[in-house]
Amino acid sequence: MSPLQALDAVTADVHGHRITVDSTGLFNTTRHIGLLCHLAARMAADAEYQLSPNIVDLPPAEHLGASAGHLGQAIAHYTQALAPLLVLTTTAQDTPQQKLNSLDHHSRLRSHLDDAGRALAAARTVLAVPPPLTAPSTPAPAPLRAPAVRSRA
Repeated sequence: MSPLQALDAVTADVHGHRITVDSTGLFNTTRHIGLLCHLAARMAADAEYQLSPNIVDLPPAEHLGASAGHLGQAIAHYTQALAPLLVLTTTAQDTPQQKLNSLDHHSRLRSHLDDAGRALAAARTVLAVPPPLTAPSTPAPAPLRAPAVRSRA
């Protein structure tokens, strides 16, 4: 599976298992974090592997490294989403004041999840860039000829 296919598979899984404000949402969040950590580690390892000579089946190491960085941002946002999600799932929402207080937590949760989505899209954008074509080597300049020496007859 190529790095782009792996990223697409993880992204599809993330979209298929939405974060809800309940115990299932907490499970999905930790699951997403685990998948993204595994994928980021793979991208970093692929980037190192790409630096070996004669490797042509992977995207350039720069693309893999940049994609791993974006995945790291997505991991950070999912991890930051845990705090408001925990508060929302473990705190009663009975009184009007509690419901009002939960608005900030909902806002922070949505913000982190949206930022994680943007980081995943950026990781895909980096990987989807076609590798640069190897430019044909420029021909060596023709050797300069020494001036011909004429012999006098």
